[in-house]
Amino acid sequence: MARYLVAAGLADDPERGYGYAQAAKRLAARVGVVREACGIAAYRTARWAEALSELRAARRMTGRDDYVPMMADCERALGRVDRAPALVREANPADLSRAMQVELRIVESGIRRDQGLPEAAVLVLQVPELTSSRIRPWSARLFYAYGDALLAADRPAEARDAFIRAVE
Repeated sequence: MARYLVAAGLADDPERGYGYAQAAKRLAARVGVVREACGIAAYRTARWAEALSELRAARRMTGRDDYVPMMADCERALGRVDRAPALVREANPADLSRAMQVELRIVESGIRRDQGLPEAAVLVLQVPELTSSRIRPWSARLFYAYGDALLAADRPAEARDAFIRAVE
């Protein structure tokens, strides 16, 4: 089972990774990390309903909220933007790493844009890290999402600056 999980995580082809995750699930469906791997593999292959189901199972089994950003994004991909904000609010930020907190904000920003609220999408992403000179592994994602939100809010000059920071 462990070899399948490693193979799923290392696979360059999402479909192949999905196959490995499914093989691990056949061996150990009641293990939280296996269900997490299945959820992530399904997410990478755009199997949104399956990913959501697997990530819900992983969340129940492990008690961790790390899956909430992907779960909310699945709801969004399924066209259920009314359910996605409820998921976002369920997560306890204190239980999440800063990287996961930012990822949750990125997903929430997308939800706000889907709801036709571009200024709210910008507001959600206004975190201290936007003005910090310290670069983190997830900084490019944050700057890009911020630029995208600014563009949707018809603020192209500010968006350009955010995109430049993402590239840097």
